[in-house]
Amino acid sequence: MNRRSRIGIKVGKIIACVVVFGGLFTYAVMWLWNAILPDVIHVSPINFWQALGILVLSKILFSGMGGGGGGGGWKGRGRNRWKEKMMDKWENMSEEERERFKGRFRDRCGNWGRGPFGRFDEQRKAPEEKGEAGAE
Repeated sequence: MNRRSRIGIKVGKIIACVVVFGGLFTYAVMWLWNAILPDVIHVSPINFWQALGILVLSKILFSGMGGGGGGGGWKGRGRNRWKEKMMDKWENMSEEERERFKGRFRDRCGNWGRGPFGRFDEQRKAPEEKGEAGAE
């Protein structure tokens, strides 16, 4: 066998596996839908193709059409760009602008950043306050 035919066989096996596992997953969705939802929320049972349609629709709605998971694809790069842009903006703010920003953020979002170990800002200000306390 030459190299080209071995690659063709591998590609064929991969395609066959994707089709088989996709079919099994679609069947599992169909089975779960038909076993649970008609009794719980009184919907009609679905067939295999409707289950496949639900899977495709949920893929489009919940994970988009492009890129993969794990920070890959356009989504991961977009998140990193946003974070870098925000960090640059934060570094260029004066102390007054930072306090104003944090106040507006707290007004809009509440105090959700407070964890069991205190906020990051409190931990960051602690060394500064120690220096001020020693000066008094």
